[in-house]
Amino acid sequence: MKGSLLLIELAGHVGLLLWGTHMVGTGVQRGFGSALRRWLGRNLNGRLQAFLAGLGITALLQSSTATGLLATSFTATGFIDLAPALTVMLGANVGTALLTQVLTFNMALVGPPLVLAGVLLFRWVGDGRVKNVGRVGIGLGLMLMALGGLLHTLGPVENAPLLRPVLGSLASDPVLAALIAAALTWACHSSIAIVLLVASFAAAHVVSPEGALALVLGANLGGALPALVDASTAAARRLPLGNLLVRAAGVLVALPLLPEIADALAKIAPAPGRVTVNFHLVFNLTLAVVFLGLVGGLARLLTKWLPDPPAPTDPGRPVHLEVAALDSATVALANAARETLRMADMVDAMLQDALEVIRHADRGRAATVTQASRCVNRLGTAIRRYLADVGDEQTLDDQSEGARSQDILAAVINLEHVADIVTYSLVEFSLKSSKRGETLSCEELETLATMQAALRESLRLAACRIEAFS
Repeated sequence: MKGSLLLIELAGHVGLLLWGTHMVGTGVQRGFGSALRRWLGRNLNGRLQAFLAGLGITALLQSSTATGLLATSFTATGFIDLAPALTVMLGANVGTALLTQVLTFNMALVGPPLVLAGVLLFRWVGDGRVKNVGRVGIGLGLMLMALGGLLHTLGPVENAPLLRPVLGSLASDPVLAALIAAALTWACHSSIAIVLLVASFAAAHVVSPEGALALVLGANLGGALPALVDASTAAARRLPLGNLLVRAAGVLVALPLLPEIADALAKIAPAPGRVTVNFHLVFNLTLAVVFLGLVGGLARLLTKWLPDPPAPTDPGRPVHLEVAALDSATVALANAARETLRMADMVDAMLQDALEVIRHADRGRAATVTQASRCVNRLGTAIRRYLADVGDEQTLDDQSEGARSQDILAAVINLEHVADIVTYSLVEFSLKSSKRGETLSCEELETLATMQAALRESLRLAACRIEAFS
């Protein structure tokens, strides 16, 4: 096979592996994302529970990055402390390594039936969750087929005259190998795919065992980069930075010991591909054991390095609309729901102030209502843009996700409408009436107070519905 054709085929198999990983993650998130998020929120009380929660959800999502997004959304809003979230990430890293172990077994023949079954479920079943189970089946089948194709394609590569010395040099420069793998993992957003690719190279004897282990270290390092790069606030950066520091500490310790580690693992399972994935598991298990008791101190250190910024002087500035969460529709919609709750709180305060304006012609409160209305409109604009970005990044073809998006959008529009009515109709009319010397009787004020109480109760019920989305 010519070198160029071989590289094209190799790139196709790698792309298929990445797409399969993406389909599994999106299928689980679209079908069960809300349930997983609630389950994760309920199971972070103890360190062991948090560790197992991170491991289990990563096994389902096929991505520690997706688990990190869920945990980051909790920590950024103060729903959970940083220490349990760091424990979740230790479990997520082990979950990724266990998943890699399973996928390296020779199951290529299982791939085509999985794809067929997944296509049948996706095309012929109307239920949203079952369709997404089909999506997961398609993704798993594609991953297995891609791995089989990689092993088949890499056979002739072993004897390629140019590739062997290039990849062979990685063993003599493990730092360069780790940096290359970190960059590739960051670009692909999938440490699983890169580790499986490295294992395929090692199995085909394209890269030496020491070089393969160095590449695995780099994949672990690069897997922590996407969430850190995409985070836009100090609170959102703490968790991915902590995860990166934990992995970096492990990489610094392991790099000088790679020959000894490779020899020790070869005594357990001599196959080079098996040595590679076993090292991935041992590395993450070791980090979990070492840092499980240190997450409290690490959390305090991260909070000191990245303190909370001063409270924004502009209430109309969004707080929860994290750009990094756009990779996960479940997390992004939850962020939009929390921002909508802020709008609801502002509108509730406007209703309270409006009644005082009517009673006492209080121009100071009228100015406060007008300012709050501007903030509500700015927040509404930001949330609508964010929902549009979610639609651009994620295809909301799942019924529940599409319905949640539409409900949040409807709530935002209605809250903006209420704010406009209170400001430009109710308050302005009250001030003009007061200027003309027209006042309401006690009975009329009492009726207005009753109406206001009913409106605020309706708003509270609507807020409870929105809160269920978060």
